[in-house]
Amino acid sequence: MPATILIGAQWGDEGKGRVADRLAARADVVARYAGGDNAGHTVRVGDNTFKLHLIPSGILHEDALCVLGAGTVVNPLTVLRELDDLEKGGIHVTPERLAIDPRAHIITPAHIALDSAGERALGKDAIGTTNRGIGPAYASKMARTGIRAGSMLDAEHFGDQIERAIADGSRTLTALYNQPPIDNAREKTAEYVEAARRLAPYVRDGVAIVQDALEAGWRVLCEGAQGTLLDIDHGMYPFVTSSAPTVGGALTGLGFGPRYVDRVIGVAKAFSTRVGSGPFPTELNDALGDRLRGTGENPWDEFGTTTGRPRRCGWLDMVILRYAVRINGLTELVINKLDVLSGFDELKIATAYTINGETVNRLPHDLELLACAEPIYETLPGWSETITDVHRFSGLPANARAYLTRIEQLCGVPITSIGVGPERDQVIEPD
Repeated sequence: MPATILIGAQWGDEGKGRVADRLAARADVVARYAGGDNAGHTVRVGDNTFKLHLIPSGILHEDALCVLGAGTVVNPLTVLRELDDLEKGGIHVTPERLAIDPRAHIITPAHIALDSAGERALGKDAIGTTNRGIGPAYASKMARTGIRAGSMLDAEHFGDQIERAIADGSRTLTALYNQPPIDNAREKTAEYVEAARRLAPYVRDGVAIVQDALEAGWRVLCEGAQGTLLDIDHGMYPFVTSSAPTVGGALTGLGFGPRYVDRVIGVAKAFSTRVGSGPFPTELNDALGDRLRGTGENPWDEFGTTTGRPRRCGWLDMVILRYAVRINGLTELVINKLDVLSGFDELKIATAYTINGETVNRLPHDLELLACAEPIYETLPGWSETITDVHRFSGLPANARAYLTRIEQLCGVPITSIGVGPERDQVIEPD
């Protein structure tokens, strides 16, 4: 069973990119299964830092074939920018290294304009999207009015479709949001036509690639974006993304069945963060929260790769982590950013909530209940030692080991890897 599915176990931004980068070293195919360029995977290789929003981070391994699956939404201009940035970093990506499934849907200029207009109209109730057009693109897909990546094989016809999409979007902007129509429509259409000409050789049947690889016994890494709590069905609706970043999204987004899956790896931080609006039971709006966030001067600090927005920070929430374990059937956990906790006198883990005077161990589906949830904390001793140069579990301070052991006990799955810094080799493997 050669498929590994990589899942964000919190609200996204858990450091899946660096984990995917390590797993990709042993994978034959690395396939992105959902989302668009609202994702942000940062991988540091020597002196180069690659910030990938759409292309799978496996592209940094020359033997891996990367796939943008049918479940993704693709901005062709973003793909081209990332290809150009990789080229500048010495990584030449040919169509033999990257495939864009023709079933994936295209993000148009209209989707981006409508995303921004919709967020402005919501005012203080805005979802907190990245304004990349993700939601409107998935809405078009579900309404059966979208444009699929296979259309890029005929650039002129693709241009006609983009032109119509911009015209339709302009009418919606004017009628629904009282906004002016999309400007520079002709120039935007021309950009997309040129992108289609460049990307046409990359459009290949991703479903067939993944299925053939699995049947041949090749290792396939299914790379996710966002996190479990942002899932359109199982997340904190409506403060969610527009796709399924959970385990089911990998199967439908790439087109294969569960009998091929042997590992479902959840990635979580040693504390909690989220971007955008919505309830956050363990959030720290004080100096401790600021300390967890950092100043933004270090790429390891808590500022969004895609938006640059400061992330909300708080203590680790085991109610949420246990929920992710159940929803996805996680077989193991990767814990990132344990090093950030060095220097804290004590650490807290939320083991349950109090809601309206009752103890609650499961994540409530009602957002109003979640908004009034008070965490029940377990306090553990911290450690003062710097751990960024530690490479074995036994080399960690005793209190750090105890913190990790308690996480394993509370969520019921083993921790198989620990991130202690932003570099590729700052990872602790089991003894």
